[in-house]
Amino acid sequence: MILLFVADPLESFKTYKDTTFSMMREAAKRGHVLWACHPADLVWIRGGKVSAHGARRITLTGDEHDWFRVEQTTDLVLAETDAIVMRKDPPFDSEFFYATHLLSQAEREGAKVFNKPASLRDHPEKLAILEFPELIGPTLVTRSAAAIKAFHAEHRDIILKPLDGMGGMGIFRVGPDGLNLGSIIETLNQGGAETVMVQRYLPEIVQGDKRVLLIGGEVVPFCLARIPQGTEIRGNLAAGGKGVAQPLTPRDREIAEQLAPVLAARGLLLVGLDVIGDCVTEINVTSPTGFQEITKQTGFDVAKLFVDALERAAGA
Repeated sequence: MILLFVADPLESFKTYKDTTFSMMREAAKRGHVLWACHPADLVWIRGGKVSAHGARRITLTGDEHDWFRVEQTTDLVLAETDAIVMRKDPPFDSEFFYATHLLSQAEREGAKVFNKPASLRDHPEKLAILEFPELIGPTLVTRSAAAIKAFHAEHRDIILKPLDGMGGMGIFRVGPDGLNLGSIIETLNQGGAETVMVQRYLPEIVQGDKRVLLIGGEVVPFCLARIPQGTEIRGNLAAGGKGVAQPLTPRDREIAEQLAPVLAARGLLLVGLDVIGDCVTEINVTSPTGFQEITKQTGFDVAKLFVDALERAAGA
């Protein structure tokens, strides 16, 4: 197959842990042809088709640092590939949104894109949980400072976070004393201009914020528990959390098996659920990670499962 990865610059990859790299490595093992571009390279002009300007055909070198070699650079028509894997990291900003529209146009021209662009737009990672209230803890989405203060008065120990953050960025915890709540609200909602998500603090976070992976409607049997370290409340690896792979609990599997077929039917080939205790806190669809950590610690080959699913979805 001819595969195009729409991703962050290849030069920025940390190959020892990067999930997109693990996908590429598994695809290359099978003889698939690898191309790469950045969302900024996507272009459409009347009378033509969506293409990736200056797309690079690469081979993998096996060197940890100088890990790829460019074999060809050209304007690649997306509809002439077998599958496009959208792996641009968050945030889900305006440019990401515009890129999904160009990818939707490429679909109309015959391209196959994973995850499906319309479903990327329909499932912003923090707000996607609102569809499944039975699976989440007490949650508020609002611009209103008064509503946030009332939520705190009811639940006493809360987490506040921006809707466009990633890697734990901008997450605050406010305990029963309400210390600095007003200032935190002002910082996050920008005087009522920005919407904020507020959730009751889940003490089970000390056992880890678990990343549960769904691939092609199938549940990966191991999750990556990201455990806060020191005085941190955030388990995100980017915030210093420790990643510990472990088998799914019965509750993890119950949640995953409920959501897997629903999300797969919407064209979401790869989904990363964030689960704390018994509750889903986020549904990640833009660029879920954790493949290499799970594989290295358990021996379960997550990248193989993904490329198997990609080949089936692309009709290879």
